[in-house]
Amino acid sequence: MIPRFLRHVAILSLFALLWRGAPPLRAAAAASGAPAQPNIVVILVDDMGWSDLGCYGGEIPTPHLDALAKNGVRFTQFYNTGRCCPTRASLLTGLYPHQAGMGHMTAPRRDAAGAVLPGYTGQLNDRSVTIPEVLRTAGYFTAMTGKWHVGQALGTTPWGRGFDRSLNAAAGGFYFPGGDKAKLFLNGTDVGSGGQGGVPKEWYSTDLWTDYGLRFIDEARAEKKPFFLYLAHNAPHFPLQAPADEIARFRGKFKDGWDKLREARYARQIAAGLIDKSWPLTPRPEGIPAWSSLSATQQDRYDHMMAIFAAALAHVDTSVGRLVAGLRARGELDNTLILFLADNGGNAEAGIPGRFNGANPGDAHSTVFVGECWAFLENTPFRRYKHYTHEGGVATPLIAHWPAAMPAARRGALETQPGHLVDLMATCVDLAGAAYPATFKNQPIQPMEGVSLRPAFAGSPLARTAPIFFEHEGNAALRRGDDKLVRLGGQGAWELYNLKADRTEQHNLAATQPALVTELATLWETWARRANVLPVMGRAQDGAPAADPAANSAAKKGKKKRKAADEKL
Repeated sequence: MIPRFLRHVAILSLFALLWRGAPPLRAAAAASGAPAQPNIVVILVDDMGWSDLGCYGGEIPTPHLDALAKNGVRFTQFYNTGRCCPTRASLLTGLYPHQAGMGHMTAPRRDAAGAVLPGYTGQLNDRSVTIPEVLRTAGYFTAMTGKWHVGQALGTTPWGRGFDRSLNAAAGGFYFPGGDKAKLFLNGTDVGSGGQGGVPKEWYSTDLWTDYGLRFIDEARAEKKPFFLYLAHNAPHFPLQAPADEIARFRGKFKDGWDKLREARYARQIAAGLIDKSWPLTPRPEGIPAWSSLSATQQDRYDHMMAIFAAALAHVDTSVGRLVAGLRARGELDNTLILFLADNGGNAEAGIPGRFNGANPGDAHSTVFVGECWAFLENTPFRRYKHYTHEGGVATPLIAHWPAAMPAARRGALETQPGHLVDLMATCVDLAGAAYPATFKNQPIQPMEGVSLRPAFAGSPLARTAPIFFEHEGNAALRRGDDKLVRLGGQGAWELYNLKADRTEQHNLAATQPALVTELATLWETWARRANVLPVMGRAQDGAPAADPAANSAAKKGKKKRKAADEKL
C-alpha cells in the first residue's frame, strides 16, 4: 500500500503537470482538437509609422510581414502610448505606463519637495508584474532580446523581471562593426559590445536579436516548455543605419516625394479596407514644403534619408521571415501566436530638415533622422507624430498570426475593434491558463487594465467596458466607443472627434457637444488621479501650475538636458 504522504506527492505532481502544461499533456490536448498552451512571440519595432508596412498601405516591401497578415488578422484601431519607454512598460505589465512607474522616460521626476513622483520613477515599480513573471507560474520558458529601456540603470533588468534568458541593450541602436556599439547583457552578464560569452564581435542588431531569439527557443524546446519570447527591435529608430547594399536598393524610390507618396498610400488603404473613404486625408502641415518646391539637390538628400529608413525596416521584415522559418522548421509555427506592433507613430524629431550627418549616411558612424516631412508620410492618413496622442502618435499596426486557433474564415481579416497595449497581458494570461496575481513577492499588485484579444482572433466581441486612456508630456486623450477626446499639451483645449465618421480628426465637435466634452474630461481626470498621471509636467493635482517657482525654474533648466538625453535613446 502506498503511504499517504507519497499519495499526496503524486497528486501534487499531477496538478503541477496539468498547471505547467507538461509536453505529454500538451500533446494530448492538441490531439483532442483543443490548442495546447500556445507559444507566444511579441515583436516590437521602434519609430515605425502606421502606414509603413506593405500590408498597411506602404510602398516599402515587407513580404514576410504581409504574409503573416494574409494568414492572420490585422487590427486597424490598435493603440500604443506614443513613446518608447511608456509603451514598453505598458506592454510588459498590462497597466497604463504611469501605473507601472514609467510615465515618461528613464529619469525619475520629482515634486517640489524632491520626492520622486510615483508615476515617474523611471523604472518598472514593484506594484506591477510582468508578462514573463506571470507566465513562468504557468510553466512557460521566458526570453527576450533587444531594446529594454524600462530602467536598467536604476536596477530594473530583464533577468530581474521574469525572463529566464535575455540578450539585451539597456536602450538601443544598430551598432555596426566599428561603430559606437551598445553595451550588451547576456542573461545578466555584461558582455561588453560583443566578443564575450559567445556573442559575436561584429553584429547588426536586427540580426543579432533574431539569432538569439531562435537560440532561446531551442533552449525552451530542450526543456519541453511552451515559450514566451519578447523580441524588441530598435529599428527603425534613429540613428538610422543599414547595410550599404540595402540602402542602395532603395535610392531613388522616394523621388516622387511625400505629397504623391502619401496620396498613393491613402488610396491603397481605402482599397484594402483599412480606412473609410469618407475620412479625408489630413492636409500637409504648415512648415512642411511642397515636394515640388524643393531643388533637385534637396530632393536627393531627402530621398537618401528615406532610403536608409526603408532599408532598416526591410531588414526587420527579413529577420521576421527568418524567425518564422525557424519556427516552422522546429514544428512550432502552428501553435505560436505571433504579435507584431510598433511602440509609437512615425518620428518627427529633428523637424523639417531632419538630420543627415556623416561621410557615408547610413553607416555606423553617421546620424540620420528622417524628420517631420517623412514622418508626415509614415503616419498616413493621420495627424501628428510620436509624442502626441492624436492618431498619428498612438495608432499602431497590430498583426496577429496563430494558425492553430484562428478560423480559416478569419485569415486575412481586418479587426476594427479598438485595442491597446494593456490588452497584451490579459491575452497572455488567458491563452496560457495563468493566474494574474493580487500580490507578488509580498507586494500588492495593481489589477491589469486590459481585456483578452482572444475573441477578436475568432471575430467575436471583446469584453471591453472601460474607455482607453492616454497621456504623455501633457498630451492627453480618451477613447470611449467611437468618441475621442484629445488635447495638445497640458494647457491645451480639449478637442472632440467621432472616429467612426472622422478618424483623421478633421472635424472638432467640442463646440457643438460641450456636455460630452465635460463628461469625458471628467472621466479622464478621474483616471489620471487613479493612474498616477497627476501631478505631471509642472501641473499640480488641480491642474494649476505648480506652486513652487523654484521647482518650475529648475524644470525649465532641466528640460533641454532631458531632451538631449532622450534623443540619444
